[in-house]
Amino acid sequence: MYVCKGLTYSPPPPPTNSLLRSRIINSPPSIQGNEKEVGRGISASGLSRSDLWITSKLWNTAHRPSNVRPALEKTLSGLGVEYLDLYLMHWPVAFDPTKSPSSSSGDSGPVLDKHVSILDTWAAMEDLVRANLTRFIGISNFAKGDVEKVLRNCSIKPAAHEFETHPYLQQQDFVDWHSSEGVGIPVIAYSPLANMNSIYKTKIPPIVEDPFFVGLAEEKNATPAQVILSWGIQRGTVVIPKSVHKEWIEENLEAETVPLTLDEMERIAGRDKRARFNNPSKSWGVHLFEHLDGAAPEKEDEYKDLL
Repeated sequence: MYVCKGLTYSPPPPPTNSLLRSRIINSPPSIQGNEKEVGRGISASGLSRSDLWITSKLWNTAHRPSNVRPALEKTLSGLGVEYLDLYLMHWPVAFDPTKSPSSSSGDSGPVLDKHVSILDTWAAMEDLVRANLTRFIGISNFAKGDVEKVLRNCSIKPAAHEFETHPYLQQQDFVDWHSSEGVGIPVIAYSPLANMNSIYKTKIPPIVEDPFFVGLAEEKNATPAQVILSWGIQRGTVVIPKSVHKEWIEENLEAETVPLTLDEMERIAGRDKRARFNNPSKSWGVHLFEHLDGAAPEKEDEYKDLL
């Protein structure tokens, strides 16, 4: 498993269903604002660049083709490295860089840049691979139609698709579609522990306190988190749990030692709440996750039947 800053996951390619014991850095710069701190950590680690897998993301304000390369070059400069291993288009949404805040946490809402398509941005990202600034490029938070549009028009295929999926938002059909013939894109599951991320404001109790997972963990002589991560691995996704606690990171690493039976996998499949915890559709004025589970609810009250 790759571990850095509490973030853990295996990179593509090739697709993998298990956690590899190595090192990764996955830091969306425009959201976390920690490029220089991560860069100092890289320098202090004493590790060679080939020992690290470094992923970052292109933020919505840099979707114009002329802004794509400068955005990555800024990231590389902050990290103190010459190239990335994977660069993801963070969202299939372009913000006007002259009018919108640099992140979704700004006081005023973003202004959409309707003159830029995801295909314009993707073509510019392909040039980053040709320039050896990143080894692979991928996507994040795309609906199926968005993915299909890229696949129909791309010269360089997405190396990975990172999106929210966990036992409370399983999206099994969507996950399976990624591995189907003609698609073949590895799925990276962010928030694999569902609503354990402190930024999610929800009345649904933390998944690790769910009596079902507590009970199953006791049966397996494991922790609820390990059972949940093991489920994510066994269903064919690459899980990236986030933690800043050393003991929890080590606990996550042991998830691959907790195999689940087919019956246990089916029991977990029955726990799906179709609850999406990261959906900025309303605040951004766009319709994200079209035809996917959890796309519509925008108010906490709409989850009341799931409690």
